[in-house]
Amino acid sequence: MKYLLFIALGGASGAVSRYLLANWVHSLWEGKLPMGTLLVNMLGSFAIGIVYVLLVERQLIHADWRGVLMVGFLGAFTTFSTFSLETISLLEAGHVVHALAYMLGSAVLCVVMAGLAIQLTRVVA
Repeated sequence: MKYLLFIALGGASGAVSRYLLANWVHSLWEGKLPMGTLLVNMLGSFAIGIVYVLLVERQLIHADWRGVLMVGFLGAFTTFSTFSLETISLLEAGHVVHALAYMLGSAVLCVVMAGLAIQLTRVVA
């Protein structure tokens, strides 16, 4: 039961962090693309690469933290459900090129960020 509470606390922290960061970026960026969500997804992808190496490959973090960090915090922090809804909103608003750019950018950049984090963390840790 205690383990579930830690996952829930990680999830709450991730959700609040996502909300604050995405809203802050959205307040700075007035363009058509939802850059706050894109940045959150990139950072979440980068972070999961670091946590994966430290927790799974190197076992430098106790396995109990997997639930807190990967399932809880990063699961709530990354926002692919929001990404999907924002893409549909762009499409419904007639911004097909922006929607396609957002989808492609999100997929490519987030995979690149996770791979970069894994490679960097393997070198550093």
